[in-house]
Amino acid sequence: MFRKRPRTPATTLSGKSDLFDDLPDDLLVFILCKLSFSASSPSDFINVLITCKRLKRLGLHPLVLSKAGAQAFAIKAQNWSESADRFLKLCANAGNVEASYTLGMIRFYCLQNRGSGASLMAKAAIRSHAPALYSLAVIQFNGSGGSKSDKNLQAGVALCARAAFLGHVDALRELGHCFQDGYGARQNIAQGRRFLVQANARELASVLRYLSSPAWRQHNHNHNPPCVSDSGCEGLLSDFGCNVPAPEAHPVNRFLRDWFESERGELGKGLRLCSHGGCGRPETRAHEFRRCSVCGMVNYCSRGCQALDWKLRHKAECMPIERLLDEVGVAGNNGADGVGGMVEVEEIE
Repeated sequence: MFRKRPRTPATTLSGKSDLFDDLPDDLLVFILCKLSFSASSPSDFINVLITCKRLKRLGLHPLVLSKAGAQAFAIKAQNWSESADRFLKLCANAGNVEASYTLGMIRFYCLQNRGSGASLMAKAAIRSHAPALYSLAVIQFNGSGGSKSDKNLQAGVALCARAAFLGHVDALRELGHCFQDGYGARQNIAQGRRFLVQANARELASVLRYLSSPAWRQHNHNHNPPCVSDSGCEGLLSDFGCNVPAPEAHPVNRFLRDWFESERGELGKGLRLCSHGGCGRPETRAHEFRRCSVCGMVNYCSRGCQALDWKLRHKAECMPIERLLDEVGVAGNNGADGVGGMVEVEEIE
C-alpha cells in the first residue's frame, strides 16, 4: 500500500542513527490520520506538513486528507486564497465530506459559483453528512441561486427529514414547523409538535453531555452551571427552560459571516444576511429570506435560525413597527399589542 523505505539506518552529522527515518510509512500515515482528525485549527495540520519533505509527502496522502476534521478546515475569511481553495479541493477529492461541504458553501455563497458549490454539497449529502443535507434543504426552501419559482418545498422537506434522522437539531425543528404549517408537507399539527419536542430534547441532551464533560469543568470551574427554571431567562435555547450558551457555529458559518462583514465579500443591492449571528448565509436575490412579521427588522434563512435568534436576542428586541415608530417620535399607535404571527410561531418551537 505504501512505498517501503530502505531499512538501512540513516545517520546524522554526529554519527548517531536517526530513528525517525527508521519508522515505516504506514505507521506515520496512521499517526498523521489521527492528527488531521483531531487538529483544532488549520495551522495544527499545516505546521506538520512544512516540517520536512517526508511528512509533507505522507501528510498529503489521500487517506490522511480523507480523515481531516472540520476544525482543520476552519480557514479565516481574511486568509482565503487560491491555495486554500486547492487544498480543500484536494481533500474533497480524497473523499473528505467536511471538505466537500466547506468548499461547497464557500463557492455557493461567497464566490457565487452556484453550480460547483451545490455539486460539492450534494457530494457530501450523498454520504449522509447532516449539515450538507440541511444546507441543501435551506437552498430548496428559499430557491437560493435562482428565482422565487425555483423553490421546491417537497425537496426541502425530504432533505430535512434525512438530516433530522441523522440527528441534526435545526433540521428536526424545521421539519416540525413544516408539518405544523403544512409547508411542503400535508399538515399534521400533532406530528409537527412531536418533532419540535424531540428537537428540544436533543438540544437539552447535547447541553447536558457538554456540562458533564471534562472540557466544560476545566474551563468553567469558577462559574455556576446554567440554570434550569420556569421563568424566561435571557438566552433560552429550548422550551425546557435551560439558560445555556448558544451552540458553537460550524466553522464554515463563521467564514461566511466574516466574509460578508469584511471587505472580501460584498452583498448586492438590497440583499441582507440572515439575522442569526451564527449563520452567515446571505440572500442571493432581493426578499429571499422571510422577515419578522411583527417588527420587520430581521430576516432568517430558516426556522432553525429564527428559533435560535429569537431565544438568544430577538425576543428582547422585537416590537410592532407602529410602537417602534412611536418610541422614536416618527408616528404613534398605542393600540399595538406586540404580538404577531412570527412571534407566536417562534414561541412554540
